Amino acid sequence: MRIIQNLDISVKIFNYYLTSEADSYYHSSYIKLGGQIMVYEGIYKNLNEMFQKRVEKNPSGTALMNKVDGKWEHTSWAEYYEASKNIGMALRELGFKKGEKVALLSNSRIEWVMADMGIVGVGGATVAIYQSNTSEECEYILDNSDSSFVFLEDLSQLEKMKEIKGNLPLLRKAILFSGKNSDNLDWVMTLDELIEIGQKHDLEEFKKIGLEIQDTDAAGFIYTSGTTGNPKGAIITHKSLLADAEGIVNVITKNNEIKEGDDTLMFLPLAHVFAKIIHILTIYHGVRTSFAESIPKLVDNIGETRPHLMGSVPRIYEKVYAKIIGDVETAGGLKKKIFYWSLGVGREVSQAIQANKSLSPILNAKYKIAQKLVFNKLKDKFGGRLKFFVSSGAPLAKEIAEFFHAAGILILEAYGLTEVSGAMTLNLPDHFKFGTVGPAMTTVDVKIASDGEVLCKGPIVMDGYFKRPEATAEAIDKDGWFHTGDIGELDSDGFLKITDRKKDIIVTAAGKNIAPQNLENYMKGDRHISQIIVLGDKKKYLVALLNINNEEVAKFANKNNIPYKNNEELAAHPKVVEFIEGIINEKNKELPSYNTIKYFRIVAQEFSVETGELTPTLKVKRKYCTQKYNDLIEAMYQ
Repeated sequence: MRIIQNLDISVKIFNYYLTSEADSYYHSSYIKLGGQIMVYEGIYKNLNEMFQKRVEKNPSGTALMNKVDGKWEHTSWAEYYEASKNIGMALRELGFKKGEKVALLSNSRIEWVMADMGIVGVGGATVAIYQSNTSEECEYILDNSDSSFVFLEDLSQLEKMKEIKGNLPLLRKAILFSGKNSDNLDWVMTLDELIEIGQKHDLEEFKKIGLEIQDTDAAGFIYTSGTTGNPKGAIITHKSLLADAEGIVNVITKNNEIKEGDDTLMFLPLAHVFAKIIHILTIYHGVRTSFAESIPKLVDNIGETRPHLMGSVPRIYEKVYAKIIGDVETAGGLKKKIFYWSLGVGREVSQAIQANKSLSPILNAKYKIAQKLVFNKLKDKFGGRLKFFVSSGAPLAKEIAEFFHAAGILILEAYGLTEVSGAMTLNLPDHFKFGTVGPAMTTVDVKIASDGEVLCKGPIVMDGYFKRPEATAEAIDKDGWFHTGDIGELDSDGFLKITDRKKDIIVTAAGKNIAPQNLENYMKGDRHISQIIVLGDKKKYLVALLNINNEEVAKFANKNNIPYKNNEELAAHPKVVEFIEGIINEKNKELPSYNTIKYFRIVAQEFSVETGELTPTLKVKRKYCTQKYNDLIEAMYQ
């Protein structure tokens, strides 16, 4: 980042970088931040140069790890690059041309990132599709993006493709990461077969092609979650990903919080922008990536790989929090007293750290005891080397962030969207405020519109939505500001607080504006409530649909001799309903009357991606839920 000090010269350069000629001459973008005009000069010409330089710096170092037959296998940076070369050059052999789109329909795995860097390396744009998408949803994205090739995770994804291939005339080949083409379909091949084609090409040819790509070229299409209609394909360029990666690296490495060779564990779906930018960051900064086997094995994998940092959506932290509190409450007795004493000490330490105050000798001594008795055991479950977690994708309850920090585990909440290539604000390891999503990064400017909407501007913003000029014009105004659709506020220190989604705001019949996500997070603070959806737009009062935490409510039922055979009977039992009602009523006492939940219904089946209530990043599809559970909702208003 170069700060131009002379204002007259600055204005001339600023104006120059607004012209179309600038990008063709020099891979840069401008930003304006803190009253100074800056010119963003990317360290790398494009993602391919970034990858090449990383490999040259440490070819034999471990870049990737995945578990095969119960053992963690290591892939070096040189092997990673070789595999990407083979994939990219093979696609060219099959007729791929620069600028074409190649889809990845797969969960996060080692082959995903190899294919991604191979596609980008020959001038393609990766179109990421969630493995949980239905065949109809896959067809929409493949058709909308004009994808010419698609990589498939396994045979289950191939079955989807068999249903829709006839409707996709531009799609030429499907490549299987795992499984065999048993039906000998002429449009299907295995990854091994593809790699064999690419092996005859040398690295220098791949390098040369990669460096010819412009930073303004598309590196990927990332589709929005589709909570309000068909997903839109955000065009993400090399420049925007590099600018976002550099902005993050600038703030999390200045005090050696993250070093080259540190470890991270990837379990988030790479079809989401949060995981995508982590993937780019690992190459940018030389962080080693291990791929989790599955969500059920996540805790085991964390203990085995011992990450230094990890990214996750809030739902994971909520589940861990509920599990810890539930186990402590069940244990009772001395263990419970020791835990809550330690937690109280931890909260004092946390508050001192946040206020930049030194610990008194007495508090320091008590904290060492609390660490030995409680907190070190918790840290060991996360591998013992964790420097911090990053939370994004949805709001994180302030109480949960404070709880973990009291235990000595820092969760840094970030904020970003598909359209800004990842993060636009980020709490820092030495500069954070719980309940906020941090200050703006160096490569973006942020402001609040008159109606409270959060706006941002800078090189991280997408080029627009593919084939959606009207939607693009609605999202990015004539002055280049991207309208996030979120409502927020900036405090005096520049920390951003998101209060809700603009389209989610509930306006009651009495004209009261309610932020449902805040209320939902507050209610989920009780370990007996797993998921909750607050509703009430244009109604006289608020109602809610919720899932109970079956494990915790079962403890209550067993203690009180409540009979049940399954989760459905547990959720429907009158005494359980009465118990949950008591919890909600207690929480309602702390709220203004217009912001309280008057009625609720327990939905026995857990809200999930598979049943449609949640997006793949575990955000609620409020409109879908309103339609699906319309009868339950209307009954609460009669």
